[in-house]
Amino acid sequence: MSELTEDPPVASRRTVDEPAKEPRPAASPSKLVLASALMLFVELALIRWTGSNILHLSYFSNFVLLGSFLGIGLGFLRARRSRDLSFMWPIVLVGLVGFILAFPVRISQDTEQLLYFKGVHPSGLPAWATLPVIFLAVAAVMCGLGETVGRLFGRFPALTAYRLDLIGSLVGIATFTALSFVHAPPVAWGALAATGFVALNRDRLRPPWLPLASLAVLVGLLAGESLQPNTTWSPYYKVVTRDRPKYVDIFVNGIPHQSMLNIKTFDPGLRTAPYERAPGNPLNHVLVVGAGNGNDVAVSLDRGAKAVDAVEIDPRIAQIGRERHPNRPYANSRVKVHIDDGRAFMQSTTTKYDLIVFALPDSQTLVSGNSSLRLESYLFTREAIATARSHLTAGGVFAMYNTYRTQWLIDRYAGTLAEVFGHSPCIDTVGGVGHRAALVVARDSGKQTCATTWQLATHPAPAVATDDHPFPYLRRPGIPGFYLLVLLFVLLAACVAVRVVGGPVKPMRPYADLFFLGAAFLLLETKNVAGFALLFGTTWLVNALVFAGVLVAVLAAVEVSGRVRLPRPAVLYALLAIALAIGWAVPADSLLSLPWWLRLGAAATLAFAPIFCANLIFSRRLAETASSTSAFGANLLGALLGGTLEYLALITGYRALLILAGALYVIAFVLTPRRGSLVTSN
Repeated sequence: MSELTEDPPVASRRTVDEPAKEPRPAASPSKLVLASALMLFVELALIRWTGSNILHLSYFSNFVLLGSFLGIGLGFLRARRSRDLSFMWPIVLVGLVGFILAFPVRISQDTEQLLYFKGVHPSGLPAWATLPVIFLAVAAVMCGLGETVGRLFGRFPALTAYRLDLIGSLVGIATFTALSFVHAPPVAWGALAATGFVALNRDRLRPPWLPLASLAVLVGLLAGESLQPNTTWSPYYKVVTRDRPKYVDIFVNGIPHQSMLNIKTFDPGLRTAPYERAPGNPLNHVLVVGAGNGNDVAVSLDRGAKAVDAVEIDPRIAQIGRERHPNRPYANSRVKVHIDDGRAFMQSTTTKYDLIVFALPDSQTLVSGNSSLRLESYLFTREAIATARSHLTAGGVFAMYNTYRTQWLIDRYAGTLAEVFGHSPCIDTVGGVGHRAALVVARDSGKQTCATTWQLATHPAPAVATDDHPFPYLRRPGIPGFYLLVLLFVLLAACVAVRVVGGPVKPMRPYADLFFLGAAFLLLETKNVAGFALLFGTTWLVNALVFAGVLVAVLAAVEVSGRVRLPRPAVLYALLAIALAIGWAVPADSLLSLPWWLRLGAAATLAFAPIFCANLIFSRRLAETASSTSAFGANLLGALLGGTLEYLALITGYRALLILAGALYVIAFVLTPRRGSLVTSN
């Protein structure tokens, strides 16, 4: 069998209903790798940066991902055209950055169904004006990058091009992950993107060098933002500190998040409730989840805690607390700081605690551009509270407090505690019921002393959040109207853009099966992001490793496809169906009790086996195509549909996405062309 890079002659492998291809000019493999790496790097940077300045996108970052899929798909379709506009994307990018810097949004969206925290006074343009501009501009930028990749893609045999594209994507993820690790600011992202553009286009840039001038302006704008006083970047946020006369405020992504308080001079407020409601607690060992800058740790130390485990997911916020908190709690020898996801830490520790505190965990952002999970989503499920209870001593106490804003959310959390512990928690409020509240419950009801015992005030009672439906801020299962309107706009814009920018859709009609393969694949990826977040934490590093793992599984399928004669599609689809069925039959949370390495192996097998099988199907089909760019474009546009369908998880939960993905694969199988066969040369 020929090697992957030795594609068989076109005439010997085309289907009977496809014309022979024209000979393709040679191209440098490294150039396609670089173009693909730059494309994914810019996509990740856009998702990360736009969310830091447009608060809508902190909760809806999938919006930028959908714009990216549309743009890349359009770029691959444009690659069929003779006029090359692929080097013009920096002009659009600098316009997008300028628009966002001129009209940043400091507001949270709120509906009756979906609750976001810490709403502040509106700024910037209204959502109906801001979001379409961002979506279309992102699509235009990624269209240029997609066209760059698409034109190179078509100059290689299909599987060779796909292999190089995947390698480039892995390089793009690794590069952005490395910059996140060192807390690099956006000016570094812009400078790297500019360098990649010059490397790809140095042989065709001519006066007046408008794209180069645009990149210079881009780097200047990002430098101006990056060098603002007291502004730093964590892997999750744009972090700004502001000095007040008696304390320091910490803003993330443009909204007030935390304040560093001297507990000797400021009233700790509800932070004292866990100690007052269990006055006999020995406090030999305390766990603070969401330790932030150290306020809650300082209170615990002041109340006599002998040892404190402080868990904080954001390394930069913990560093600010270590450097600037007036009480210096993180310098105390009784404190051990853990930079980790709270749920993941509880799953891995064997320590028993006299007190576990969920101290205002409120992330203000989603896990990634590929899910509807917030960083703290898995902390508030029934299973998470049960895990916390299992780590309490016989007389141990659990507490949680925050600014909850609505009574139904308090009732959801209190009801979860009552269900897990078997009795109602104490409740303390400040500023009226439904505003600030603390819930405290002891493992032994006789160990808690309530001033007020919680009683249900919301009818019907809000259902508890679960690991399969981890959406505590969603009052009842459903897709909020705001999301529906935005998703409708996305789909309509995609239909118009495909016809206007991509040209006639007729060349894509033979690839309808690839369209549905793309939609199903995106659902699998979303399910994997959610599953690994549950099993290993919602940290940025876990998220990056999941995406890299997906690409490695796809690359493995491509390598196998290039070296092994694959069975007919019906057999491959049957293998895929078996992998999906096993993945559905084994819930992700059933793996939580396994040792770490065994859990990783089981999770990787269950998650990546369907992806591997699906990409055996895709690779075999791609090798048959007369136009790899049209086929790949159709697949990417299908991913756009999958990105909208993932919001059905708000209704069904994440496990059901496997059933939906299976249905899409059935459609793809039905639409697979039956005429012609793949003939390979040996």
